[in-house]
Amino acid sequence: MTRQIAVVAFAQSDHRRTTDELSEVEMLMPVLHEVLARTGLKTADIGFTCSGSSDYLAGRAFSFTMTLDGVGAWPPISESHVEMDGAFALYEAWSKLLTGDADTALVYAYGKSSPGSLRDVLTRQLDPYYLAPLWPDSVALAALQAQALLDAGDTDEHALAAIGARSRADATANPHAQLNGPVPQGDYVVRPLRTGDCPPIGDGAAAVILAAGDRARQLCPRPAWIRGLDHRVEPHALGVRDLTDSPSTRLAAERAGAFERPVDTAELHAPFSSQEVVLRKALRLGEEVVVNPSGGALAANPVMAAGLIRIGEAAARIHRGASDRALAHATSGPCLQQNLVAVLEGDPR
Repeated sequence: MTRQIAVVAFAQSDHRRTTDELSEVEMLMPVLHEVLARTGLKTADIGFTCSGSSDYLAGRAFSFTMTLDGVGAWPPISESHVEMDGAFALYEAWSKLLTGDADTALVYAYGKSSPGSLRDVLTRQLDPYYLAPLWPDSVALAALQAQALLDAGDTDEHALAAIGARSRADATANPHAQLNGPVPQGDYVVRPLRTGDCPPIGDGAAAVILAAGDRARQLCPRPAWIRGLDHRVEPHALGVRDLTDSPSTRLAAERAGAFERPVDTAELHAPFSSQEVVLRKALRLGEEVVVNPSGGALAANPVMAAGLIRIGEAAARIHRGASDRALAHATSGPCLQQNLVAVLEGDPR
C-alpha cells in the first residue's frame, strides 16, 4: 500500500433493547456529532462518507437515504452505501482513501432490530430457492453449527457457557453494552444453545473516521493504522460447508497480514458463543490474546453495526495505549458466511 490509512476516531450509541421513541436519524445524530467532535472536523472537512445498514430491518426501500439527514444537507458530500454491516462500508472507504481521491472518510452504521422479528428477517439472507422457503431462523442455524462443534469434540456446553459469562463480565467496563455482569445461562433456545449463548436483540449505531498519512497524525495523538484489511466469503449453500471451520476467515486474516506477527488483542464478531470457538481456531489465537475485552456481540449486537464496532473498539484500545497490535473481525450471513479481518497497529511507544 502506498498510503497509510488509520482509524482516528470512534463513537457508538448506548445499545438498548428498544428505542421506540427514536427514529434512525435521531439515534444516529449524537453518534455522528461525537465522532466529529473527537477530531475537530466538520462535515465540510470529510472527503468521503459511506454507510452500512439494511432495508430489511427498516422495512422500507432506500431507508439509508433518510439517515443522510443526520450527516447534513449542506455542503454536498461524496457518499456511498453498502447493504451490509458497517465494517464492509469501512472497507469501501479504506479503498477510496488508498486511491488518493480523499484524505478523510466518515463511516457509520446503524440498525434497529426491535420493531420486528429479527430471527425471521434474517432468513432473507438465505438461498432463495432451497433454504429460505423452509424459514430456518438464525438461531436454529447457529445451533446446527454449535452441535457440529460438540460432535467434533471442539467444545462442550460448559465451555460455551464460560464464553458467555466471560464476555458479559468484561462488558461491565463498557458503558455502551446492553448486557453486562452475571447473566443466567437460561433455558435452551435451540439445543444446544441456551439464552446465554445467544446475542441480545437491540438497537444501536456506530461511526468511525479514517484519515491518511500526516492528516491522521494531526487528528489523533496515536492513530490506529490499518496494516491490512481483507474479506472473503464461504459457499452460499450451507450443506457444502464444514461448519466447524472458517476457511474464509483464515484466508482473510492471511491476506491482511494477521499471521506475520502476534496480536495482543482480538475483537471478534461472534454473535453466538460457539462462533468464538470457530474464529479462535481459524485465526490461531492463543490464550495470551485478549479476546473481546469490550464484551463483544454477546454484550451488544446491533445488527449492521456490530462488525464496525469491533473495528472501532480495537482502534480505541490502540488510541488509549491499551494495545499495540490488534485484530478486528466482522461477519455477515448465517454461520459466519462472510468474514472481514482488519489488522491495526499503533506507532511504537
